[in-house]
Amino acid sequence: MPSASMLSPIGPLAVISDGTAITALRWAAEEDGIQTPVLSEALSQLAAYFDGRLTRFDLPLDVAGSEFQRRVCDAMCEIPFGETVTYGDLATRLGTPAQAIGTACGGNPIPVIIPCHRVLGASGLGGYSGEGGVETKVWLLRHEGAAGLLI
Repeated sequence: MPSASMLSPIGPLAVISDGTAITALRWAAEEDGIQTPVLSEALSQLAAYFDGRLTRFDLPLDVAGSEFQRRVCDAMCEIPFGETVTYGDLATRLGTPAQAIGTACGGNPIPVIIPCHRVLGASGLGGYSGEGGVETKVWLLRHEGAAGLLI
């Protein structure tokens, strides 16, 4: 699988592609594979996001998993930069239990680009499956200016 890596404020990130779409993002400094236009664009957009110049990713994504997983990822992509929703909010929107939303968020194969960090528990931050766990989630929320809820 084609992949490309970058250093970011939240650690080394590797973006993986099937050649036409982004399929995964991992916290790793992987050896770069075949460079593709979609990987170059993904690294460019991630750099712009971390520099504060990009608030919405515009990349072709291919989310592996069930139809439900894809629906939850699509719903997370609609959460605006700097805003948050609860697992319960998404559950109501999708007509499913909040626990199922939490499981789908935890299974998000493309974190940061698909902003699962913008989904919070009803009475707290909830979890984060990326490297660094909740600390990374807090960093991302502060970076987006959604940190008012953390103070």
